[in-house]
Amino acid sequence: MKRVRESKGWISIVLVLILLATGCSSNGSNGSSGQGAEGTDGGSPAAASTSASESASAVKATSVEELKIGVAADSGPLNLYTTSDDYLLDLVFDKLFGPSPYVDEPQPLLAESAEQLDDFTWTLKVRDGVKWHDGTPFTADDVKFTFEYYRDGPQNRFSHHVSEVPKIGTIEKLDDTTLKFTCEYACPSLKTVTFADLPILAKHIWENVENPRKFTDLAIGTGPYKLVEYVPDQYYRFEANEDYFLGKPTVSKITMPIIKDQTAMFNALRAGEIDVSAKSVPSELLANIEDGGKLKVKRTAELAIVEVKLNYDKEPFVNESFRNALSLSIDRQTITDTVLLGHARAGVTGYPHPDSPWTNPNLSTPYDVEAARAVLDGIGYKDTNGDGLREDPNGQPLKIKLAVSSAEPTYIRTSELLKEQFANTGIDVAVEVLDPSAITAISSERTFDMIIGMIGAHGVGDPDQFVMSHYAGYLWKKDVPYPAMDTLIEQWKQETTIEGRKLISFQMQELFNKQPTSLTVYYPEQNWAYNPDKFADWVETPGYGMIHKYSFLGEIGKQYATNNA
Repeated sequence: MKRVRESKGWISIVLVLILLATGCSSNGSNGSSGQGAEGTDGGSPAAASTSASESASAVKATSVEELKIGVAADSGPLNLYTTSDDYLLDLVFDKLFGPSPYVDEPQPLLAESAEQLDDFTWTLKVRDGVKWHDGTPFTADDVKFTFEYYRDGPQNRFSHHVSEVPKIGTIEKLDDTTLKFTCEYACPSLKTVTFADLPILAKHIWENVENPRKFTDLAIGTGPYKLVEYVPDQYYRFEANEDYFLGKPTVSKITMPIIKDQTAMFNALRAGEIDVSAKSVPSELLANIEDGGKLKVKRTAELAIVEVKLNYDKEPFVNESFRNALSLSIDRQTITDTVLLGHARAGVTGYPHPDSPWTNPNLSTPYDVEAARAVLDGIGYKDTNGDGLREDPNGQPLKIKLAVSSAEPTYIRTSELLKEQFANTGIDVAVEVLDPSAITAISSERTFDMIIGMIGAHGVGDPDQFVMSHYAGYLWKKDVPYPAMDTLIEQWKQETTIEGRKLISFQMQELFNKQPTSLTVYYPEQNWAYNPDKFADWVETPGYGMIHKYSFLGEIGKQYATNNA
């Protein structure tokens, strides 16, 4: 089932024809009919008779010597075990398929093809002629090593795609360019999700790394950019990989100053000290940025959710009906209109993100104060003393804390509105504005009641992660009984087709939104401010906005980035 979303209708008929003409083929992994095997992908979006580099070089694209991109945080030397900024990692590292699991049909990158042999087995053919940034040839050994390192070594954000959801038992090297993957339970989306999510590591570097979290060497990948310099809390410098297998990037050098203060970031942009900001422009600053000057703003639909995370380990949040009453109490549209000034979408369809091709299109999280009050009355949370605020079933005042980061003024304003809306149903909520480090601490120690924050594309756009989030402690814990969800997950594991899995996932999502542990408030949009005189060839791709490697790869980059219709 392939859903074409109107909000992301980027691919024109012309581009489709370009893709067809250049030999971009896919067997439609999301439309498998239950036959148990998928066909070969037939190569990259370049024609079989024309290399990707030749295809890219044939397209005239803006050529820029240097681009300065302001980034809001120091992400270290781009170690895959300590950095969570996918768009930065993606500049240096490649995956087997791209651009991500957040599109319908990822296309081959470091892979040439993938073929499903049966419900549990896939073969993968790796691309020949690719080199690591240090000149070492890329081989099938690197892929085999990466998957086994993620599975058997220290855990990182990518590990679950090998060790549990899905669970890959064996990886065999059949010849110099071919691997066979055997899963321990059915894995119909191995190509579509796992192969499109995991960055590939250089075996000759990482096989000697015992503690990857302490590895501080500059990242070396196969990607379009080489990380040539990194000064903590100051800047990154990248240089184009002129031998990149999809063609030489259109921007020769990228400098990324680290500018943590929001005001300083946009002052630097106005002053011409940077050419684009990697931090979205807040709604209240948009008018000042778009004042008819030299700067422009490109809006993208961010694949993220601003949420209220509930501590389901504590009373009263252990009660699924109480969690449902909280959801019914939130007027999401009013918050979006008031705080975001309309520059977001109200989270009325709940969790996960509606723009993911893996999300049930019929989800709903209604606003219904009367229903919320009835639910609370029914489970014994009543206003017994007539002060307008409820007591718990033991007659004690019901008091809840909502923690919010002092570094996020938009979240603070949102939390104040949430406090008012919860009060309408008799729930007394105290907003606590804490230092970001304190937010991290109470989250990891699970000493909070509720926290407002944001979860990104990996959490809300990846179908395997939705399952894993119910194992790993984010949405639920594996050792805490949840019979209804556990039954659906087991059915999901047994399902052998992508279509069948989608239908079961849709049931999981409906169940979750009726008794949520994460309350979706709104779906933020990103407002990217940039100087079009320096660079204007930006292209959007789900989960990455516009600042990503595909914006710097000319027409071939556009074909990858927008291949989600």
